[in-house]
Amino acid sequence: MSNIGDLGRRVGERRSELGLSTNTVAIRAGMNPSYLETLERSTSPQLSRSALLRLAAALETTADTLTGGGILAPPGGMSPSSKPAVGTLDRQACEALIRAGGVGRVVFHEPRGPVALPVNFRVLGDDVVFCTAPSAALIQSLGYERVSFEIDHIDEALGEGWSVLISGDAHAISDTAERQLAQALGVTPWAGGDRDVYVRIVPSEVTGRRIRRE
Repeated sequence: MSNIGDLGRRVGERRSELGLSTNTVAIRAGMNPSYLETLERSTSPQLSRSALLRLAAALETTADTLTGGGILAPPGGMSPSSKPAVGTLDRQACEALIRAGGVGRVVFHEPRGPVALPVNFRVLGDDVVFCTAPSAALIQSLGYERVSFEIDHIDEALGEGWSVLISGDAHAISDTAERQLAQALGVTPWAGGDRDVYVRIVPSEVTGRRIRRE
């Protein structure tokens, strides 16, 4: 199942939940049964908006559910799988998952203890880059100890997800050429405002895991 795209998996699992055959769903959605079979097996299924809406109606659900509309929902709201499959991700797989950037959490120490700060990030080579404010507590701690950076993806519709944890040294970018490379990434600060200090995390350790339903 790991080579099947998320949309195809959601369609197949929803059809199974309803106890419907491929032919029945295809007739309901006004689709060719062979097309629906291909869609469920495809690694990158493509559907027009109208076809998606017809398919969602045929499966008695919503288009958002089929496309993973609950991905950004807070974790813990979904029912645990009766047969979870937990696997580790190698460094190459972790780097592939975070390559597009997004939102992650940088973890560092303050006097009160470890703190996790959500930030928008992009990837420069194998490194993580984000913006913060000049007065941020994080800036004061750079160079004294390693930081960690966590990125995750939760799929509410499938009850699955993955997480990647990066640990390494971080520095505020001051070199002109390096700063130009960081600016070219188009990363914007999570909280907006005047946050023009670019921070670069150079990983020394990258680990990850994925949870799937069998």
